[in-house]
Amino acid sequence: DTNGWQEEAFPRLDPARMALVDTGVRVAVNVAGVEVHVAVWRAEVGRIPLYLLDTDVEANPAPQRHITDRLYGGDAEHRLCQEIVLGIGGVRAMRALGHAPQVFHTNEGHAGFLALERIRECVARGLSFSEACETVRAGGLFTTHTPVPAGIDRYEPALMERYFAEFCTELGCSFEDLLALGRDDGTEGTRFNMAALGLRLSARSNAVAALHGAVSRDMFAYLWPGALADEVPITSVTNGVHAKTWVAPDIDAVLSRAVHPVWDGADVTTWANVAQADDHAIWAARRHGRAGLVEFVRTTLRATVLDPEVLTIGFARRFATYKRATLLLGQPERLRELLLSADRPVQFVFAGKAHPADQPGKAMIQAIETFARRLELTHRFVFVPDYDMAVARTMYQGCDVWLNTPRRPLEACGTSGMKAALNGALNCSIADGWWDECADGINGWTITSADDDPDPARRDQREASNLFQLLEASIVPEFYDGTPPTRWIARMKHAWATLGPTVTASRMVKDYTIGLYEPAAAASERLGADGALGARALARWKHEVAAAWPEVHIRDVAHLGDQVSVAVELGRLSVDEVVCEIVHGPLGPDGELIEPRVEPIGCVGLDATTARFAGTFEPRTAGPYGLTARVRGWHDDLVNAVESSCVTWAGH
Repeated sequence: DTNGWQEEAFPRLDPARMALVDTGVRVAVNVAGVEVHVAVWRAEVGRIPLYLLDTDVEANPAPQRHITDRLYGGDAEHRLCQEIVLGIGGVRAMRALGHAPQVFHTNEGHAGFLALERIRECVARGLSFSEACETVRAGGLFTTHTPVPAGIDRYEPALMERYFAEFCTELGCSFEDLLALGRDDGTEGTRFNMAALGLRLSARSNAVAALHGAVSRDMFAYLWPGALADEVPITSVTNGVHAKTWVAPDIDAVLSRAVHPVWDGADVTTWANVAQADDHAIWAARRHGRAGLVEFVRTTLRATVLDPEVLTIGFARRFATYKRATLLLGQPERLRELLLSADRPVQFVFAGKAHPADQPGKAMIQAIETFARRLELTHRFVFVPDYDMAVARTMYQGCDVWLNTPRRPLEACGTSGMKAALNGALNCSIADGWWDECADGINGWTITSADDDPDPARRDQREASNLFQLLEASIVPEFYDGTPPTRWIARMKHAWATLGPTVTASRMVKDYTIGLYEPAAAASERLGADGALGARALARWKHEVAAAWPEVHIRDVAHLGDQVSVAVELGRLSVDEVVCEIVHGPLGPDGELIEPRVEPIGCVGLDATTARFAGTFEPRTAGPYGLTARVRGWHDDLVNAVESSCVTWAGH
């Protein structure tokens, strides 16, 4: 996964913690007519082998040696070369190392071309291009991380032709067939869309938080014409974090005693035991973490700044404009009053990096630095440079409040708040990403989002004002309410009890395994068995149904009371190849169905090419109510209701 700019700076390989070994394996990839040799390195990360691909090989010409020089550098063509090496070269490396995965999971489009390499392998074994696509789709899983179209890699057709025209011969398809896999029917025109490629060649896909799932279903709905909003086949698995990497030893000890020695894998019932943890032990651990952060910042900045006894609020993440690191600066006097309060002061610690090409993000860092340099504020408002995992870990362990102020719903997940929460920090965040589904009003504070306001400046002002209200009326008073502050610690315990079972990587991996990996592995085995007989049959069925679908029409929909009858012209198709459904629900102001319910109805008669379906329905509400019908293609090996893209609605 090369999506590291989402939250953290990329971790540097630490030779003291992992041995980087040359496996001796070399694979070759054709990159625009040049044979590029790729070295494969292995790093042991705990029990997991991490393989790294490297084109800095003597056998390569100078330009190709620099393909893997750095992430997010260079132009679109350089990025394309990297993704060819990662995707195609990655599969070849796996094969050369003796691995035979059942499931291929890609994050965003970075390794998306691995699906093309897998298709090439299938074609080499005798499958047609369409049959190979079905074989590959069965074991494919695609995760989208971005809630905005601008975050997706797209390439001009001419560039794609330069790098893939020759490869199409090995795929058994035309270049137009290849372009169709990445066709962007959304707002970006004719460019090859790596997310579209990933979604089309993966039978299963997911977003990284529940709200992000809703955003993604809307963003990619064009790929499944005829689907209702909730039917767009993108589910969600909320991200989780590797707890032991981020949690302070003192907090680990508290949780091990109160919850369970393996607290990072505990269930809800076990996590509830945290209520019995000793308040004084919790507060001592938090004070130790805060003191460690203060010492770290003083050493880094070479200045006597911050106070180990003052309420400390942290903000550390990628500096992108939508994350609004400078939101509080819009009301400087109000902020100054908080910082310089004589009896209940607040201090802020900022850290992070902007994408190398993100000039507005860099400007936000400059604005924070400028504000911090005001002589009377430098001891309470600091920016820590050179953000990396060490800085992040120290901040998670030392901050009392973790601040997150994105423009909803532009945060895909935002795992930094999870890491802070496990350390006992309380989140204060816009209801976006993971916080939208995990906040309960007690385990932290939610900034009221004004996402209904069309004026960005006014929206920022409204949300900043609400944040200041939370700080002034709740956060600051609770923190300074006693030693130790019992209300604050009670809120911490509740946050642990409600968030602990949810935000860990253990939960996330379980969700992926049960909900996605195991079904994908089973489908891959089933469709690939016996020379891919299942994949061949499914490909043939999709081709035949798509060719016959223009003949499918809904002739009429009749209903009396709760009885519904639908007449459907099937043309060449049999009644077993379709499903007829009624779709009903309350009507909105423009006659649209609100949260429609879909119910299948059975065939009650067949006359030549016309089938009659009948069933009943039950209106759920009083008032204006609507009903329509649709028919769609169906095969037992389809993963979701709209996979065939053969959907006809009444009146169309």
